[in-house]
Amino acid sequence: MAVATVTHQPRRPWARWREHLIEWLLAGAALVAVLTTLGIAAVLVGESLPLFRQVSLWSFLTDTAWTPLFAEPRFGIGVLLAGTATSSLVALAVAIPSGTILAMYLSEFAAGQLRESIKPVLELLAGVPTVVLGYFALYTVTPFLQKLWPALPSFNLLSAGLVMGIMIVPYVASLSEDALRAVPMSLREGAYALGATRLQTAWQVVFPAAFSGIAASYVLGVSRAIGETMIVAIAAGQQPRLTLNPFEPAATATTYIVQVAKGDIPHGGLSYRTIFAVALVLFLLTLAFNLAADWVRRRQRLRGLGQ
Repeated sequence: MAVATVTHQPRRPWARWREHLIEWLLAGAALVAVLTTLGIAAVLVGESLPLFRQVSLWSFLTDTAWTPLFAEPRFGIGVLLAGTATSSLVALAVAIPSGTILAMYLSEFAAGQLRESIKPVLELLAGVPTVVLGYFALYTVTPFLQKLWPALPSFNLLSAGLVMGIMIVPYVASLSEDALRAVPMSLREGAYALGATRLQTAWQVVFPAAFSGIAASYVLGVSRAIGETMIVAIAAGQQPRLTLNPFEPAATATTYIVQVAKGDIPHGGLSYRTIFAVALVLFLLTLAFNLAADWVRRRQRLRGLGQ
């Protein structure tokens, strides 16, 4: 009986060059994001260094006033970070629970037709311009809150944070729902076999298994809240004050950048440099949150492998 032999023909040179070309293109595409990030960091550091030659880093971090445009300037970044933190915490207090519950409902409880109807609405909400949301906070949310708290000023961090939270919900819900649906069905079936209910399975089995992806959605929400500009610029006021009270007006880091960028500030002056210093702080904060999320994801994965 004759045995058929399979002969492997050598690849043609042009085929090997084509594969190398595709690899180089893919590597170049991956480097675009890295080089862009490094370029942004280099610009921010380079433009911020002249400021720190005249203003000590200790004063920049600990001073309790932010008046770089006054005759006697003071550069306490904590004032802007307090407003940023307050508005972001209000937003995350709305977005994280609402987005997580909505994602859990869409993934584990909603019927297929209902799920397909809700997701386009979430995407539509995510596409609303933030300028529109800012005026919605100023002219709709704030008057409603003033009926509950008559002493609430027209500009406040609370209404801005609430609307920011509504804006962030689609991001958290969409990414969390994708992470939940990626959990293998065998885990759910095993929980059902042990007598667990759908709710117990969702929160005690599926949620821990998808926590790394859910944590990534939380980090995206934090970064989105910290970097939001127009909502807080319109609804929160632009008064730099050191406060953690959401019922008061305040300025955030992004609103200060907008305020100075649209003014008549001479290029290269000390006030001009503060824009890049504030942007550098925001850049480092976002980087820290992403590193923390990566650490949580790795730890969760190692814990899952250990079990």
